[in-house]
Amino acid sequence: MEYRPLGRTGVEVSPLCLGTMMFGAWGNASHEDSIRVIHKALDAGVNFVDTADVYSAGESEEIVGAALKGRRDDVVLATKFFMPMGEGPNLGGGSRKWIMRSVEDSLRRLGTDYIDLYQVHRPSPDTDVDETLSALTDLVRQGKVRYIGSSSYAGSQIVEAQVVARDRTLARFVTEQPPYSILVRGIEADVLPTARRHGMGILTYSPLAGGWLSGRWRKDADAAPTSKARPPARFDMADPANRRKLEVAEQLAELASAAGLTMIELAIAFVIRHPAVTSAIIGPRTLEQLDSQLPAASVTLPDDLLDAIDALVPPGVTLNPADNSYGQAELAPAARRR
Repeated sequence: MEYRPLGRTGVEVSPLCLGTMMFGAWGNASHEDSIRVIHKALDAGVNFVDTADVYSAGESEEIVGAALKGRRDDVVLATKFFMPMGEGPNLGGGSRKWIMRSVEDSLRRLGTDYIDLYQVHRPSPDTDVDETLSALTDLVRQGKVRYIGSSSYAGSQIVEAQVVARDRTLARFVTEQPPYSILVRGIEADVLPTARRHGMGILTYSPLAGGWLSGRWRKDADAAPTSKARPPARFDMADPANRRKLEVAEQLAELASAAGLTMIELAIAFVIRHPAVTSAIIGPRTLEQLDSQLPAASVTLPDDLLDAIDALVPPGVTLNPADNSYGQAELAPAARRR
């Protein structure tokens, strides 16, 4: 397994990061099966594991903690906070009050006394970034957290956080975790170059675009069900933008087949080929899914294949804007009515 520098931290991580959102009630309810998946990833050379307190209401962190017993020091362990963890008004967000509580809960569930990378799951329109950075800096100084990072921050938010950290002599975000896939390339225009200029490592999520690039949905998938987890804006096959995704997926499958690759290998290899990307977060639920994703780490896509992909989805383009993770607060009716 090749290892890459995580920004300018001096830490080296694998090009595939094991995401654990599907371990627990949200996906694989069997702790034993989930632990087997984690162990197989580690045995294959993956040394980067990402989770979050909100995944299955903390169950994912508990599974990860159990899996890492005896192997903790061999792993760069990342988790996230911010999403609501209950019905109360202060059980989430980027406030000092919540950060100080959430880190203790995560440490307990993970069965460790330190977190390598502690990330803000989303930016908060209601919390000053210096409030969040100040609390996280205290955790770094206490030794409970080694590094801090952000997730789904726009380019301007990345810059603001870097400036505040510099001006107030606070710990700075050393990583950013954005969505990125062949179908969701919006971050290429701003987020990736901005993060790169600030020396940040990039661990991208959803390289298979929520299953669109796994071969799960093809041109005959008109009746694919939607749900809270699969909102109609992103998965209703009658939507023109989603029909376009189906068309592109068909063409990508042909490119993959001609190159002797699976669709999954093509999709993940595309993500980790970008020079600004450190690691792609894969999220297998089963051993079979892990086996289908691990080979991508050793795939190098030639320039002519990358050119063919660019012809289908131009650089910087997201086929369906609903697949982006940016602007929810800024574009909400309450923020734009006048």
